[in-house]
Amino acid sequence: MSTHFIGNRRVAGSSGETIPVLDPSDGQVFAHIARGNSEDIRRAVAAARAAADGGTWGRLAPVERGRLLRKLSDALLAHHDELAHLEMRDCGKPVKQAIADATAVARYFEFYAGACDKLHGETIPYTPGYAVMSFYEPHGVTGHIIPWNYPMQIFGRSVGGALAAGNACVVKPAEDACLSLLRIAELAVECGFPDGALNIVTGYGHEAGQALADAAGIDHISFTGSARVGTLIAQSAARRHVPVTLELGGKSPQIVFADANLDDALPVIVNAIVQNAGQTCSAGSRLLVEASAYERVLEAVGARIATLKVGPAVLDFDVGPLIRASQLQRVEGFLADAKASAMRSIAQGSIAPESPATGFYARPTLIADVPMEAPLACDEVFGPVLAAMPFRDEADAIRLANGTEYGLVAGVWTENGGRGLRMARAIRSGQVFINNYGAGGGVELPFGGVKSSGYGREKGFEALYGFSVMKTVVIRHG
Repeated sequence: MSTHFIGNRRVAGSSGETIPVLDPSDGQVFAHIARGNSEDIRRAVAAARAAADGGTWGRLAPVERGRLLRKLSDALLAHHDELAHLEMRDCGKPVKQAIADATAVARYFEFYAGACDKLHGETIPYTPGYAVMSFYEPHGVTGHIIPWNYPMQIFGRSVGGALAAGNACVVKPAEDACLSLLRIAELAVECGFPDGALNIVTGYGHEAGQALADAAGIDHISFTGSARVGTLIAQSAARRHVPVTLELGGKSPQIVFADANLDDALPVIVNAIVQNAGQTCSAGSRLLVEASAYERVLEAVGARIATLKVGPAVLDFDVGPLIRASQLQRVEGFLADAKASAMRSIAQGSIAPESPATGFYARPTLIADVPMEAPLACDEVFGPVLAAMPFRDEADAIRLANGTEYGLVAGVWTENGGRGLRMARAIRSGQVFINNYGAGGGVELPFGGVKSSGYGREKGFEALYGFSVMKTVVIRHG
């Protein structure tokens, strides 16, 4: 796997250097990837540029693009188990989560396959003697910087939309998780994708990722990751006046009112913080509970968390390992700070005895009475730690919900329909779920944030507008 994928073939890195790939379940090296640099990015951008500007890909009719994307979707389903195994080994995902991701990436390409020939322009009424039309055209070459927590899913929502709009793509996956995407690129070639339509360069963010953000031939950049790195990407793009789509994480609240149906809410609330070991931008990492129900909800959530078991991906426990040692240290730092600040630890899950001591395991934890200004309440932990705090009324819940720099997702649990809608309108967030959370992934649902959670939207039909440019044509006919 220690090669890039450029111009429909595996290509050795220009430096000859590689990066070891660790299995998070045991911390051991099991593969190597190419350590890409600016020269590798230059080659990939050139291949994409040729594909977009007069190449076979750029000349394809939208309906033909759709047929290719549908063939790829079918191929992804046919190789479902293989892709899930790669994701499980590379990311430490339990089997059922890896399978869900492999299913989701196929669904993204199925959705965008059907959208390719439906990105319509319009005619615009104007002065007599003129005919005015608008068209949506691809940017040309789009760059995609993909994080390690959901490689296949984020590839599907980002690259799938860009390809559907007619762009040629250059992808830089996170160095921690590249293997499934390299295999998908091979499957795309087998499905008939033309040279240069899809290119992947592996490597470190500060080398290959920075080179992609700076590349002169890139017309649009999609980035999912931290707010700090997102700022650097936006600055690089701004110097060349290149548009960007940024999804930069969250500190998403689950807001539980006293009248909530806890039978419905509890399994969703717990899953929203432990899915993918809490390494999810949209994780429901803050539990805001109406004061009159606070202790009752803490007890119920804690009882569920206490039953959770953490262990190696292949054993398919409730929670898998974190991605790397440094991430485990980060999570442990938040827990140590909570203990030092005398916050209440309500419940913890357990690490299975068969888990290798060299793996990166964090126990799911519920911490109560977290002050609004505490790091645990404000900062993205990216681990299975749920911070709980009470609120007095709707106004107080809104204050707490909006009290961080993030605004990605929120959940509201109440049987009062008017209250649910009032909360949804008042919360500053890209998505709000009432009496549910995440909606099973929702390929069709536009996704993105406000404030430090970023801007622009991926997923759903809305993504196609971001991955294209409107052109207006004015004809004077007398």
